[in-house]
Amino acid sequence: MRLRFAPSPTGYLHVGGARTALFNWLLARGNGGAFLLRIEDTDRNRSRPEHVEAILGGLRWLGIDWDEEPVFQADGLERHRADALLLLERGSAYRDFTPQEEFERARDAAVAAGSGAVTRLSRELAARVPAAEAERRAAAGEPFAVRFRVPDGSTTWRDMVHGEKRFANSEIEDFVILRGDGTPTYNHAVVSDDAHMTVSHVIRGDDHISNTPKQILLYEALGHEVPAFGHLPMILGPDGKRLSKRHGAQAVNSYEEEGVLPEAMVNFLALLGWSPGTDEELMSRNELVVRFTMDRVLKKGSVFDPAKLYWMNGKYMGRLGTRELAVRLRRTLASRPSPAEAYELSDDAFRRMTEALAPRSRSFSEMATLAAPYVGPVTSYDAKAARKSWYRNPGGVAEVLKRVRAELAVAEWESETLEQSLRGLAGDLGMGAGKVFQPLRLALTGLPASPGIFDVLLILGRERSVRRIERAIHAIASHAGPA
Repeated sequence: MRLRFAPSPTGYLHVGGARTALFNWLLARGNGGAFLLRIEDTDRNRSRPEHVEAILGGLRWLGIDWDEEPVFQADGLERHRADALLLLERGSAYRDFTPQEEFERARDAAVAAGSGAVTRLSRELAARVPAAEAERRAAAGEPFAVRFRVPDGSTTWRDMVHGEKRFANSEIEDFVILRGDGTPTYNHAVVSDDAHMTVSHVIRGDDHISNTPKQILLYEALGHEVPAFGHLPMILGPDGKRLSKRHGAQAVNSYEEEGVLPEAMVNFLALLGWSPGTDEELMSRNELVVRFTMDRVLKKGSVFDPAKLYWMNGKYMGRLGTRELAVRLRRTLASRPSPAEAYELSDDAFRRMTEALAPRSRSFSEMATLAAPYVGPVTSYDAKAARKSWYRNPGGVAEVLKRVRAELAVAEWESETLEQSLRGLAGDLGMGAGKVFQPLRLALTGLPASPGIFDVLLILGRERSVRRIERAIHAIASHAGPA
């Protein structure tokens, strides 16, 4: 079994391409086959080396390795031309000297006259040039297109996803396989390349279904064995339409930058159009290799749900140890601009912060954002939380924070002692602990929600905690932000 992924380096590796690569890779690895990579770079105007590197980097990040050296389609141009000329010699193709403008006029006239199908119009126009004249004009260097002569009958294949597919050949136009400038068209280059790479199974999106009968006809005309075909359902946006940038679709590399784990991304992509046959959702890469089969690929499109991806990523983050989480969090923080007033946490404080933020985080990017009040200054207070916790009774809240400041200035800096001290203070003031903790939380972090208040205090340390309480008291008194 030899499968391939054939991206075009005119853009980065997006979700749909990554899912196609993954399904091919899973099928190859699960059956002891080869997974090949072909870069379809014949569009010189839009292909970019940086896109090639981004595609390769995205596959490496996902853990999708390939066998053999990547093939570059542009390197096969001479073979593409030779195959087209072979079809000419066999009578399976013909030269077409008809200018595009003339063809369009004839097509429009045929449609206007109600003559029905125009799929053989190009053949009729080309036939106006006698064979001898066509030979002479070609020998003189006059440019011409090479069109495949679609035979009568129908083209059928057993699709690995959709079952039997049948196309009437009368509905397929005599399509161009070699342009006037000598470059191959997509369908011809793909067949020539897949045959050269001895690809046995072609797994791709179902937007390619209409290309398949043309490619089967080319395989047969060239005398090559026809591979098995399987067409994957489209990935859809929440509105049921094909996933696109307007749905927020991103390049795979951007998910890596956001701190999504590759294991989570692979698991998520595998479930976009494939079912394990159970309600299981979390499966390792090795489990997917063992369990993946084409007969469980769905026929209908699957909706891309970012919330599901980040939920799944949070589950995978939860499987990492504190040390690994801390390493990855430090890496994410280091990739961001340093705050104007950065704080270097001790190893113990950083570990505590990591453990406290992990259950609240669905990505390392989100964890780094949540870490901002601990590794940098509080530059603002959440306005809604301030109105609720501070400004309904600013004088009373300021007095509570002054009492808290006094307690923290002398308390032993240990979790149980801090809890006893602050809960005891709430009792002395005749109020629930929340009436103390919530104004204090806002003072320390600027946010309405955070990890446990005692974890926050231990992460920040006595000096920073007391200083932030003093700033909050000043802010309450002046209804201004932090000094």
